[in-house]
Amino acid sequence: MTKTPSTEPDNEADAFRDECGVFGIFGKVDAAAVVTLGLHALQHRGQEAAGIVSYETDSGQFSIERHVGLIGDTFTKQAVLDRLPGSRAIGHTRYSTTGGEGLRNVQPFFAELAVGGFAISHNGNITNALTKQRELQKRGAIFSSTSDTETLLHLIAMSTHDSFTEKFIDAIKQLEGAFSLVGLSGKKMVGARDRLGIRPLVLGDLDGAYILASETCALDIIGARYVRDIAAGEVIVISEDGAESHFPYAKTNSRFCIFEYVYFARPDSNIEGLNVYEVRKRIGQELAKESPVEADMVVPVPDSGTPAAIGFSQQAGLPFDLGIIRNHYVGRTFIQPTASIRNMGVKLKHNANRDAIKGKRVILVDDSIVRGTTSQKIVQMVRDAGAAEVHMRIASPPTRASCFYGVDTPETSNLLASRLSIEEMKDFIKVDSLSFVSIDGLYRAVNEPGRNSGCPQFCDACFTGEYPTTLRDRDNTDVTRKLSLISKHG
Repeated sequence: MTKTPSTEPDNEADAFRDECGVFGIFGKVDAAAVVTLGLHALQHRGQEAAGIVSYETDSGQFSIERHVGLIGDTFTKQAVLDRLPGSRAIGHTRYSTTGGEGLRNVQPFFAELAVGGFAISHNGNITNALTKQRELQKRGAIFSSTSDTETLLHLIAMSTHDSFTEKFIDAIKQLEGAFSLVGLSGKKMVGARDRLGIRPLVLGDLDGAYILASETCALDIIGARYVRDIAAGEVIVISEDGAESHFPYAKTNSRFCIFEYVYFARPDSNIEGLNVYEVRKRIGQELAKESPVEADMVVPVPDSGTPAAIGFSQQAGLPFDLGIIRNHYVGRTFIQPTASIRNMGVKLKHNANRDAIKGKRVILVDDSIVRGTTSQKIVQMVRDAGAAEVHMRIASPPTRASCFYGVDTPETSNLLASRLSIEEMKDFIKVDSLSFVSIDGLYRAVNEPGRNSGCPQFCDACFTGEYPTTLRDRDNTDVTRKLSLISKHG
């Protein structure tokens, strides 16, 4: 799902946001209810809208529901699930993408093709989608959304190959960038990862029913068995005859997004053979080795900084304490209405535990620094609570470049680390010391000896500026993504 880097100067923009999670099941009664549970587990990957498409074999009918809001706002209602009959279904949860929050951009997308109905859900960003869109428009294609996922549908529709599987493979081979896809036709469920495997996708089993999901935590919630990760560049086609895999790309080294381990994935997920929680603790341990400091306590910036803070505490031999308490009941919409309320955003979500930190030398551990404004406010909050010293340790290298692979990030110029040195960032945030884990330290946390600069093992472009794919749309000034104005509810 294409998202241009954010330019919104609010508190919510001072963080990275993954844009979506995908889930599909093939061969289970009340499939839509299972998808709903799976999307609940993937809610952290997208909180603004969700959709489910189901297929009923007896009637040969597809059904679709797409709604703005959290999964629980709509899809837990029995009346909604009753409108999604069938033993096969796919779903999607998302953040809003370029073009706004209208329902026309909410996935899954559905199209009636020459080979029959087909629905598709997508996590990632196709970096040549606009270029392909322009080519397709010249051939007569009509686009109704601003999503790069629709480009994929048109490529499938216009493929000259005979079978659905051949059309699908022909289409994805024309794509560049990052994608994990889950699609549903009348006879098959299909999954695919881009040739570098930048975005995650796993295969599971629930009493003989096949499952595809962004993370293993979505398998756990329904009691499914993890089978394996879908390989980089793999296309898996599931039917009543079983599952078959295709590998249409020339073999190459994978480049999984290393920031999944830092922030995006749920800590209880296992991805690419590694437990996310354990990786985050090891990042904290690397931080403590690389950047020790005399202090009285280690305090996480909740919740994303907690595992790294535990690791730092263990390695440094310092007490771990909840010096900041997070209010889990404050939603994004609550801080929107007025400027006075928006300016309270940090205090609405976090409050200093005064008795725990008063008079103490505090090490704050967080996952990353984006714009730096939120970090600045949290540091001030801790100082106001009486901390004698405030040191900050960051469980990722400085973020100096925007992501073009399905992560909502500010423009590079708005990233604090892109324009300030670490010493200057320290002064901006107003901490006594500031350190980031090194890129090699991050790689050691994922069981690598360090970063292979000649052939990096992961996608780390947000830290290094070295993008593993072409960024054709970014470099092509002749493409735009604009639609005529219609109601955001359309």
